[in-house]
Amino acid sequence: MSRHVLALAGGVGGAKLALGLSKVLAPEELTIVVNTGDDEVFHELNVSPDLDTMMYALAGLTNVDTGWGVAGDTFSVLQMLGRYGAQTWFNLGDIDVGTHIRRTELLSRGLSLSEVTQELCKRLGIQHNIVPMSDGPIRTIVETAEGALSFQDYFVKQQCLPVATGIRFKTDQSSGPSPEFAAALGSATALVYCPSNPFLSVAPILAVSGVRNCIEALQVPRVAISPIVGGEALRGPAAKLLVELGHEVSCLGIARQYIGLCDVFVIDEVDRDLADDIGSLGMHVETTSTIMTTDDDKVRLANQICSMLEFSAHPV
Repeated sequence: MSRHVLALAGGVGGAKLALGLSKVLAPEELTIVVNTGDDEVFHELNVSPDLDTMMYALAGLTNVDTGWGVAGDTFSVLQMLGRYGAQTWFNLGDIDVGTHIRRTELLSRGLSLSEVTQELCKRLGIQHNIVPMSDGPIRTIVETAEGALSFQDYFVKQQCLPVATGIRFKTDQSSGPSPEFAAALGSATALVYCPSNPFLSVAPILAVSGVRNCIEALQVPRVAISPIVGGEALRGPAAKLLVELGHEVSCLGIARQYIGLCDVFVIDEVDRDLADDIGSLGMHVETTSTIMTTDDDKVRLANQICSMLEFSAHPV
């Protein structure tokens, strides 16, 4: 039986493990489904931040200092927009703008987001399959004490400072899973939740029509990696959101978000004392070093994940 890993990802942490998986699984063995709830239009350009982060990671273009954007990028376009009085709170690098111009152009021709992503990946020399969670519009809305905010308004403009009271997803009837996501759900021999924010990166994917029910019914190994280590988020507002939404700030608090959706939950060695509590949720617990600082770290964790899935991972 051929193997086919379906990886769900968003953000920098998700891209790190996805890169590792791409190093140990052949292109036909891996489909990476990416959150598009963060997508937005800036200066009339269609921007897909998580798709871009994933593409740049697998193409070897990532700015390693930030984890997002393109290495060596400059911001002359943004500076000129500022001189003209345009809003510049969302950082668009000069090289990055080229991606958004091309995406917008192809979408305007009637191509789907999946088709556009496939074309961009091909041009960047990416062999593994990166697909959006949906070709229809699904937007993450953060309810806060200051009112409802679009994701980028909350995350970038407001720097996650408003107190979150809830998260919802704005969608319409066209927003089912993308064709390749739907196909992967049917053919996957394993599912991996990359160490992404469960509320802002994974929940939007699960909110796609029919996806949660399908994953709950999957009869294949499902493994999740905690983005919380030692009671702290490695990146982003996961810990802050756990507090504000009434959850424990720990890998146990993360595991509770995956009840019924996960069979194996992976935690860092520093959280070993929480293994029994997580196990009581009905999950098998694995402990290892989950922090991915170098590419070797990413490959090491990817190999371990494949071993947990009873695969014989191999370099490609």
